Amino acid sequence: MRRLVALSLIAMAMRLPAQGSRIASDADVLGAERLFSAWLDGQLAYRGLPGVAVGVVYDQELVWSKGFGYADVQAKAPMTPQTKFRMASHSKMFTAIAIMQLREQGKLRLDDPVSKHLPWFTMKPAGDDDSPITIEQLLTHASGLQREAGDHWSTNEFPTTEELKKLMSNRQAAFAPATRWKYSNLAYTVAGMVVEQVSGMLWADYLQQNIFGPLGMSNSSVDKNVPGLTVGYGRRMPDGSRAIIPFIDAKGMAAATGLTSNVDDMAKFVSAQFRKGPRGGDRVLSSGSLREMHRVRSVENNWTSGTGIGFGVSRFRDKTYVGHGGGYLGNTTQTFIQLDSKVGVIVLTNTNDSDPGDIARQLMNTVGEAVAKAGAPKPVVVAWDPSWERFAGLYRGAWGDQQIVMLNQKLVLITPNGSNVDTPTTLEPLGGGRFRMMAPSGGGAIGEVVRFVEEGGRVTRMYVGDGFSDRVR
Repeated sequence: MRRLVALSLIAMAMRLPAQGSRIASDADVLGAERLFSAWLDGQLAYRGLPGVAVGVVYDQELVWSKGFGYADVQAKAPMTPQTKFRMASHSKMFTAIAIMQLREQGKLRLDDPVSKHLPWFTMKPAGDDDSPITIEQLLTHASGLQREAGDHWSTNEFPTTEELKKLMSNRQAAFAPATRWKYSNLAYTVAGMVVEQVSGMLWADYLQQNIFGPLGMSNSSVDKNVPGLTVGYGRRMPDGSRAIIPFIDAKGMAAATGLTSNVDDMAKFVSAQFRKGPRGGDRVLSSGSLREMHRVRSVENNWTSGTGIGFGVSRFRDKTYVGHGGGYLGNTTQTFIQLDSKVGVIVLTNTNDSDPGDIARQLMNTVGEAVAKAGAPKPVVVAWDPSWERFAGLYRGAWGDQQIVMLNQKLVLITPNGSNVDTPTTLEPLGGGRFRMMAPSGGGAIGEVVRFVEEGGRVTRMYVGDGFSDRVR
C-alpha cells in the first residue's frame, strides 16, 4: 500500500508540472492573467476583501495560481496558493466519490434504502405513503430531508455523530423523496455515516486512504486546526470592520462541510475529473462512474441549476460546468470544471461576502477561456472536395422533407418548412463522401453518420443514421 501511494505521488508530480509549460507561457493566457488580476485587485481594494487564492487547471496541469491580499490582515501574512481554507460544501463531492467507490466494490447500491445500512435511520416521512429514502436521493438533493441538523450555523456548535442519531427519531422530512430538488447538509451527513458503516472506517481516515493519498492531496484534512490555515473573517459591517472567526469543528457533519484544502490540492482533484480508465492508482474512480456523477440527476424547480451525484451543475455562456461552492463561517469557496475543454478554476476566499461564484465566473471567462483556446487540440480537417456540391438538394421521407444547402465549402441541413434556417445542422466531412451530423443541441441523429447513395452518376438517397430519404430534386 505504501508503495502504491508513493507511486501515486510521483505520478501526480508528473501530472501537475511547474507553471512553465506551453499553455502557461501562451501570450493570450498571460494577457488574460493580467486582465483578471487587475480586476481582482480592484475588488479587494473597493470591497475591502481580506484575501483570495485562485487557480486555473488545464487537464493534468496547474497552469496558473496566485494569492491576492492577506491570509492574516493583522500580521500582513500574504495569501498564497498554498494557504489552506475550510472548503465547506466542497466536502460533498468527496462524500459522493466515497459512495461511488464502495459501489464499484459491490458493497452498496445507489438504490439501496438508507435504512438497509443505517437501521437507526427512522425519521418520520413527509407523507404516509412515502417510499424509503435511497442513497442516491441523499447524493442528489432529492431526499426531501431538512436542510440542517439543528442551529449549528447560528451557534457554531455542530452536533456529534451520536447526537445526530438521536436527532433522527424526532425529525420529519420536509418533502417526500424525489418530489423536488432540496439542498440538504443533513442528507450528506447521513451519506457520510453510510460510508463509515459500510467501510468500517472513520470518515477522515477513509478520505485519507482512498482519496487524499492516491491523489497526492498532502495539504488536505478533515476538521483539523492545521498550520497554514487562513484567518477567517466575517462579513464587512457598516463601519468597515470584520469579525475574526475562530476555528469551528464540524464534528458529525464533516461529510457535508468539514474538508480543509488549498488551491494546489484542489487542482489535483480537478485534474482527476479528466482522467480515463478503470479505478486504480491516481484514478480514484473509473471514468464511467465519473460520467455518472457529472450528469444532471436533479434540477431546481426553476431549472436554473442542478445536481449530479455530488457535483453541482450550472450553465453560463452556453457552456455547462460541474463543481461545487462552499460557505463556512469565515471562508467561502467555488470550483467550476468545464469537462469538454478540460479546464477548471478554483477560487478560495477568507470571508463571507466575497461572492466566490462571481469571481470564479470572471476567472473562467478570462483566464479559463484563454487556457481552453491555447490547449484545444487542432481539429483534423478533411480537405473540401468541390464534387461534394452534388449532394445539395431536396430529400423526402415518410416523416418530412430535408434540404442540403451548399454554403462556402460547407454543407448544412435544414427542414424547409421548419424554423431552423438561422441554426442549421452542419455536415462535417469524414472523407469518402461520408459526413457527421452535428448541432449544438437537439435529438434525432446528432453525432451519427450521413451518407449518400448514387446510381448511374446521380445522387438518389440520403441516409442519416439508420433512416433514409429519397432525393426529389
